[in-house]
Amino acid sequence: MTADQRSLYNRIAAGPRANGPFRIMHDDATLAGPFNALAHAPLIGDAVQELGSALRFKGKLQDRTRELVICAVAAALNSEYEWYAHSRAAVVVGVTEEELTQLKAGTIPQEASDAEKSALKLTRELIAEAGIPDSTFEDAQQHLGHEGTVEVTVLVGYYRTLAGLLAVANVKAPEDQTPEDTTQPE
Repeated sequence: MTADQRSLYNRIAAGPRANGPFRIMHDDATLAGPFNALAHAPLIGDAVQELGSALRFKGKLQDRTRELVICAVAAALNSEYEWYAHSRAAVVVGVTEEELTQLKAGTIPQEASDAEKSALKLTRELIAEAGIPDSTFEDAQQHLGHEGTVEVTVLVGYYRTLAGLLAVANVKAPEDQTPEDTTQPE
């Protein structure tokens, strides 16, 4: 590894992701998921991982809302690894198996709160790239405020980026875990 790659590796391996509900490293200590791919462009990779860290660990969205949005993006873009990783994170923060099934099917869970439904409607519109209807924007503003609306928008863009990176790098979910397996992590 170059010095920049080693620095990126150390920041990811020692950061808050290291203790999460899904593996960020393989048994041979190489980075898993999008992180290994990011190491090929370490300066950009560091900026990308910093944004992801801010969204996951410093954002204002409720944990459940954030994970519902990430899972909705993963399902809509058929991102196997992101579904594997974040369906596990979602279960940890209280998302039910039924809600995950509904997200996987492309529907908004009936049990979701008004704020969660608003975030998921905004997510759906952002993924469709058809523009955001005024009613969706107004609903997001009412339930999420300006900061929450911005955060959901950036969150969707970030996970779209990771889904693209995972697709280009051909990163699949770990073989010992299927994307539909959303049991509580060890």
